[in-house]
Amino acid sequence: MRPARFPAYHRCRARLRRLQERLSLRDRLVLSHVMVLLLALLAMAATSVLIEVWLGLEDVEGDEVFKVGLLCGVAAAFPASVALSRFLLRPLDRVRAATHRLAAGHYDDILELPSEPGLAALVEDVNTLAATLADTERRRARLVSEVAHEMRTPITILRGQIEGMADGIFVPDDAMFASLADDLDRLQRLAGDLSSLSRLEEGAFALHRKATDVAALARSTAEQLRSQYDDQMVTLIMDAATPTVAFCDADRITQVLVNLLGNALTACGRHGRVAVSVHRDPHPAHHVVVRVVDDGIGVAEHDLKRIFHRFERLEHPGRPAAAGGSGIGLTIARGIARAHGGDIAADSAGPGKGATFTLRIPQEPT
Repeated sequence: MRPARFPAYHRCRARLRRLQERLSLRDRLVLSHVMVLLLALLAMAATSVLIEVWLGLEDVEGDEVFKVGLLCGVAAAFPASVALSRFLLRPLDRVRAATHRLAAGHYDDILELPSEPGLAALVEDVNTLAATLADTERRRARLVSEVAHEMRTPITILRGQIEGMADGIFVPDDAMFASLADDLDRLQRLAGDLSSLSRLEEGAFALHRKATDVAALARSTAEQLRSQYDDQMVTLIMDAATPTVAFCDADRITQVLVNLLGNALTACGRHGRVAVSVHRDPHPAHHVVVRVVDDGIGVAEHDLKRIFHRFERLEHPGRPAAAGGSGIGLTIARGIARAHGGDIAADSAGPGKGATFTLRIPQEPT
């Protein structure tokens, strides 16, 4: 029997569909309970009439009629409740099937939004979760590829040097062993940076906060790097005489400062200039601001955000990329700042015009 041959049936079904769209899931549940209850009462009443009138059994006791009617009501309500529950749970079954597909790694399945607002919100959340998991999986695959690429170069160099010494091509002298030690140090730094990056992305980065004078921290970090600045004839100017206290992890902030000052030194040529300042900023909230300004190679506007991406190294015409860097120093530095509730921002007037890196740390724990 085809519904298209019965216009009345078709119209009734369309009205039911429109009614479903107007009812929330809570309203549907209440209506289903009422319908099952009414059906049970109607079955009980029909059974009583059948026994007392149609069958002519007026001598049957009222208790017996009630029991028989109750049994018939339950018998009628049970299949009705099963049918209604299947009808109500059909959208939830689709959501459950989608979550099973997500658990199996199928992140590209998008569920169609149902008309009911409550279920639509749930389905939208599931779709958002699928998109987030898909993005996480793409980032994980890209990270594995990038790590393999970064480790391939020093491992290839080490292999070539060791094979060259074994074949007698290279002389195993102090210079060769120093070169091997440099490549091993690079691998060790890369492994340490990757460990820090992994903890950052997993949210497992532990901070040991205490009241710390960030100005004193900046001065001590500058003194540690002073010899490197002197070797490259780069002037390092400090403006951090006023004590500036923040509730932070001193070791992690030192790690950030070493990265910023090291990058500034790399960006400058001989007789360059790097200025470091530390001060408080009460607006919009109380922060300690560390600003590192250099007059080096600068950063193009479209690269200001890209430099914080992992394994990004900016190429400048006529100037090779710095050797020994892992390409994730700024990524880790920004992650440390954000773990404190702060941030790092970069600014530059363009290539050849220097750059400014600004570290902001809340004075109070967030």
